[in-house]
Amino acid sequence: MTRCAWAVREPNLSYHDLEWGVPVHDDRVLFEFLVLEGAQAGLSWETILKKRDAYREALDDFDPDVIARYRAPKLARLLENPGIIRNRLKIASLVTNARAFLEVQKEFGSFDAYVWRFAPDAPKLNAPKTLKDLPARTAESDALSKDLLKRGFKFVGSTICYAFMQATGLVNDHLVTCDRRKAIVAGETAPRGRSRRAGKA
Repeated sequence: MTRCAWAVREPNLSYHDLEWGVPVHDDRVLFEFLVLEGAQAGLSWETILKKRDAYREALDDFDPDVIARYRAPKLARLLENPGIIRNRLKIASLVTNARAFLEVQKEFGSFDAYVWRFAPDAPKLNAPKTLKDLPARTAESDALSKDLLKRGFKFVGSTICYAFMQATGLVNDHLVTCDRRKAIVAGETAPRGRSRRAGKA
């Protein structure tokens, strides 16, 4: 199988083959990626994937209804949890973002209906030949970032938003030589079940 150059070892390998770039329409999964991409700021994505199971356990399986009700004692325990990124601002943003997420769901019926408005080509298809061809941000990610910030979300800069768009299939940034790119374009995508764990295909 021919893959993108960054998918050379676990957990990146399984994540690349099963999830990256596959269109997501499940609000819980979309929220999970918002949280994880925000946690990744300043770190490697591989680091976050290795902590993904710990995040799911610590954050009630990324349930925004539950996270929106977190109080100071719970946040204090999260700051002591070695399984996740113990950054005070990132942990504080969990509650803020969960509440903002719920407000978006109320307004649009689902976060899915809201966020896919920023991928008008449904999904946008790029044609990168090498990793250097991948943009860090685009006009669409700028627009998404601006709108999320206006709605009160934190850790949603344009670069983070573009990584989120790549992860959830709003754009397909698999290299033109990658077999997964071809499969996604053809609609031959692996199911994105909630039970899958990164690196455990």
